This record gives sequence, structure tokens and C-alpha cells, in this order.
Amino acid sequence: MRPLPYLWALPNTVLGLLVVAVAALGGDRARTVTGVLEAHGRTLAWLLRRFPIRGGASAMTLGHVVLGRDLDCLERTRDHERVHVRQYELWGPLFLPAYLLSSLVAALRGKDFYRDNVFEREAFRKG
Repeated sequence: MRPLPYLWALPNTVLGLLVVAVAALGGDRARTVTGVLEAHGRTLAWLLRRFPIRGGASAMTLGHVVLGRDLDCLERTRDHERVHVRQYELWGPLFLPAYLLSSLVAALRGKDFYRDNVFEREAFRKG
């Protein structure tokens, strides 16, 4: 375990842990896979289906927490989401504002706010 990247990403991880804690009240489950907490279940599936992208999101990352609709989605998106984990480790508390800014810039340029976000492009390319 590398403590500094975990500490730098911690503010985002805390957000993810809060979501997991609420989802656990509805019976959602979590487990640790390669140093990352992965959670899935009905509550998270409901939330992810409502993301403003076509078909919703299969999974999303908050620091060292990955939220998925179900185990299959977590397995299928693991490489992609691990790229986001590394991005959180690099950007720390600046990641979410930088991500949102990248989406805004893409949208203002007439591009897709999700697929043309620089962080998503990297995750799709590497993961």
C-alpha cells in the first residue's frame, strides 16, 4: 500500500464511503479488490441509471471507491475505473473540480460533455 496517494485522494474517497454507507442501509454490498473498495447493489444501480449519459453509468469512481450497478458491471469496467483511481491519486482534491471543468469545456466547444472529457478519454484509451 502506498500511503501518500491514499491520503491525497482521501477527500474524494470519503465522499465515496458516504455513498456506500447509505447504500449499505438498503442492502448493497462492498468488498476490497486490489486496494479499492468496490460496492454494488440495488441502491447504487438506481443511482447510476440516473446519470445524465445515455443509458446511465455502469460504474463510477470516487477516490478509492468504485460504485457499480452489479458485480458484472464492476468486473467489466474495472480497468477503466482503475484509470480514474490513478487520476484521483494524481489530482487529489482537485480531481472533481478539474473533471467538471473538462466536461464544461467540452460542452462549450459543442462536444460531448462525457466522452470528450479529457479524463474519460484517457480512461477509455487505457482501460
